[in-house]
Amino acid sequence: MSTTRVLYGFHAVAAQLRRQPASVHAVYVAASRQDARSRALIAEASRAGCKVNDADEAKLVELAGSDRHQGVVAIVDAAVRHLTLDDVMESLSEPALLLVLDGVTDPHNLGACLRSADAFGAHAVIVPKDRAVGVNATVAKAASGAADTVPVITVTNLARTLRDLKAHGVWVLGADAGGENLFDADITGPVAWVLGAEGSGLRRLTREHCDRMVGIPLSGTVTSLNVAVATGICLFATRRARAITVRSLPLS
Repeated sequence: MSTTRVLYGFHAVAAQLRRQPASVHAVYVAASRQDARSRALIAEASRAGCKVNDADEAKLVELAGSDRHQGVVAIVDAAVRHLTLDDVMESLSEPALLLVLDGVTDPHNLGACLRSADAFGAHAVIVPKDRAVGVNATVAKAASGAADTVPVITVTNLARTLRDLKAHGVWVLGADAGGENLFDADITGPVAWVLGAEGSGLRRLTREHCDRMVGIPLSGTVTSLNVAVATGICLFATRRARAITVRSLPLS
């Protein structure tokens, strides 16, 4: 059994450097990247005493086994996977965008949610330890590489985690058809979207710990959406709202 594994993507590698720097054996960064994000990651790796290597696109694809590496790949200890909410929050340089899944048991749904989380820049996905699927081989396949780019935090008490998110200044938004219209909701600040399993939806205790309920307006005959589809819509809407807000800010 291999003693190391490959990790790729900025969120995943940065979080690993912060929480377990000794577990990172080497970092490979695209030689073509000279932006602030890559410089910050290189500085973080250097502080951790980790060797940083320049790499071309072919090398990064070879290491990651995917072209979704975002220009950074790390070789890390295979046994180290645990991640906490504090680890992620400390690594952020922008308002938090988090996804919380309550009771999602279908591995294909979790995999699809991870793909949306990766596509729209969610900083982490939070799942409960019990009564929910974890990241297994089926999830990893359905996620098409996103299981290694998006940190997944497994928690034993979801209600307590939602309270912790609020303590970090994060608005906890529950996705529910009867909630405030998504098109009208203020979703520009640090937010955690909470979605339940298709059919059962959010559990009562989870619902009670949400700051607000927000619904996706539907124009057709269907009354609900698959959790993975709803995830993509909520995350996209948040990114779009933030982009519009930034563009509308007056120049200093």
